[in-house]
Amino acid sequence: MKTVLVITPTYDERDTLPGIVGRIRAAVPAAHILVVDDNSPDGTGLIADRLAAELDGVHVLHRQRKEGLGAAYLAGFRWGLDRGFDALVEIDADGSHPPERLPALLDAAERADLVIGSRWVAGGRVANWPRRRELLSRLANRYVRLALRLPVADATGGFRVYRAAALEQILLGSVESRGYCFQVDLTLRAVRHGCTVAEVPITFVDRTSGASKMSAGVLFEALWRVTMWALRTGTPDTHAPTRSARRAAPAAARRWPRPAVARAARRRRSVSAGR
Repeated sequence: MKTVLVITPTYDERDTLPGIVGRIRAAVPAAHILVVDDNSPDGTGLIADRLAAELDGVHVLHRQRKEGLGAAYLAGFRWGLDRGFDALVEIDADGSHPPERLPALLDAAERADLVIGSRWVAGGRVANWPRRRELLSRLANRYVRLALRLPVADATGGFRVYRAAALEQILLGSVESRGYCFQVDLTLRAVRHGCTVAEVPITFVDRTSGASKMSAGVLFEALWRVTMWALRTGTPDTHAPTRSARRAAPAAARRWPRPAVARAARRRRSVSAGR
């Protein structure tokens, strides 16, 4: 990838932000970093401004209020696409996503449209998680796979690389998801648009400081939206699938084929053309 933008949303992450920025720069020195701060009351935005003033390639996007993870990423995507970055990365600011694995994800993105740092493929794992939380995550991802017939092991994973051209297609329709199901929403859109999806194993480490943003409301939104998408057997995107570049993913990643719905559409077009 020629130009890479790493997007990290923040809300009350003053203790972890400097460290994660340093680790990202050490892992991928040429990457730009965009901190999207939702007016954190603990002063995270001021720390982000200081980092941007001291370090080349660090940028800050200030938002007026907290509107959810999805809204923050959408704002970051728009910022990056408007400036012509080739690849856009999602990463948490709390240290749970290992920046040291970013080179492996970017390497996979040379041959895939979306790369997910996965906890639930061979070689992936979680650290410092209570058994109950691990079980909940595994069950949630299994439900997503079965309900949406989505061939991805970690559809809720938030450590990702998107190729810009694919992301522009994925975001053609309105994205209403704001919380936990935002990642499922974009994964489903990618598959329905015929994007190549790869999964690279990572070790997800539970945060060591600060408070989790997970809540009962966020979980309810995820369950409700996934169930609604499954009941109408469609995609949250209102646009028809489009053709995108398809390349084989590396051996270290998991590659998923174009969905059956797209193959059926191609067969219908071929029959029509022969009449």
